[in-house]
Amino acid sequence: MTDPLTPVLTDTWDAESSWKLATYEAAGGYAGLRAALGTDPADLVQLVKDSGLRGRGGAGFPAGMKWGFLPPPDGGPRYLVVNADESEPGTCKDIPLMMASPQHLVEGVAITSYAIGCHHAFIYVRGEVLHVYRRLLAAVREAYEAGHLGTNIHGSGFDLEVTVHAGAGAYICGEETALLDSLEGRRGQPRLKPPFPAVAGLYARPTVVNNVESIASVPGIVAHGADWFSSMGTEKSTGHGLFSLSGHVTRPGQFEAPLGITLRELLDLAGGVREGHELKFWTPGGSSTPLFTAEHLDVPLDYESVGAAGSMLGTRALQIFDETTCVVRAVSRWTDFYAHESCGKCTPCREGTYWLKQILHRIEAGAGEAGDIDVLLDLCDNILGRAFCALGDGATSPITSSIEYFRDEYEAHLDGRGCPFDPARSTLFDDTPQAPPALAGAGGH
Repeated sequence: MTDPLTPVLTDTWDAESSWKLATYEAAGGYAGLRAALGTDPADLVQLVKDSGLRGRGGAGFPAGMKWGFLPPPDGGPRYLVVNADESEPGTCKDIPLMMASPQHLVEGVAITSYAIGCHHAFIYVRGEVLHVYRRLLAAVREAYEAGHLGTNIHGSGFDLEVTVHAGAGAYICGEETALLDSLEGRRGQPRLKPPFPAVAGLYARPTVVNNVESIASVPGIVAHGADWFSSMGTEKSTGHGLFSLSGHVTRPGQFEAPLGITLRELLDLAGGVREGHELKFWTPGGSSTPLFTAEHLDVPLDYESVGAAGSMLGTRALQIFDETTCVVRAVSRWTDFYAHESCGKCTPCREGTYWLKQILHRIEAGAGEAGDIDVLLDLCDNILGRAFCALGDGATSPITSSIEYFRDEYEAHLDGRGCPFDPARSTLFDDTPQAPPALAGAGGH
């Protein structure tokens, strides 16, 4: 099989000290920024539009179009905010990118800021990933020292300050307006829209909010051109993307490939489902996207094809589950997460996720009632499309899709026998992991 991988963002991940500025520049880094500073900002926005780059944070909205929504300059500030609050179960692409090659992001921030007329950009990173926060701080410091950030960048007259902000830890802050509230020092909760951030975002000023991978993809587009980027992927889903394989797979990890690759191809690269087992179900875009099964192995992983098949490409977090997994148990665990992370601002999500959690718990325990499946579906119907943000919608997706494909498994839990699966068999390891000797008993000293 021809290798379908397209290492662009991951090209230097295996280099020594890949996170260092010197390593990045040796591979051509910051050529895009130098080219951008000699280009009219409006032409840069058009270049990104022509490339077809779509937001890599899940929604897939065209990045250049988002930049174009900013109103004409009025003499006041405008901001770029990078959403680095990666926290959905199964999603693990931005954190490895920021660890292995943070300068991709920093250069992308500088180019994007110049294109939209921003002089103060923010990178909002999840506070729990302290190692990533420190690495980003070091990368920004190196960029300042090299003249890629700061005052009069490379003699262009363009000034840019970059702030790396550590969030306090809440899944809801991945929603762009909740992130903005958190960045302003308030409790992270979604805002009512309109106005949208492009008109009234951070500090009520025009703001662009983009995902880490979206911004990190910009330097390559500027350096190599829109045609180069659009030559990868499909007609409407152009370019390269990071696909994260986890779960019951032989070699989990990050695979950078053109959009439109299939799970079958990615599994071939990852050594397939773990030995002796077969694929049962998987998520195409993280736990908040409707489940797929083995019959979807050849669905092209692009926005249109995945949507037509009944799910969402999301963050390309491919969680793989084999036949030993109880789908009710897996969905129940995800629902626990969404109930816990609901910010509580709107009733459908706050109350709905709580009751979804309770019903799934009793079904899994074998204490469910005959009408519980219909009650679950009715609850999902009352949450979907009625919540302030997409958290409520995402919480319903694994439930409704799992009932669609595995209703018989739910019914097996309701006939008095309880779960027909042995939880010990569905673990990723044959043996229970043990603490290293150096850590065993460490809590007693």
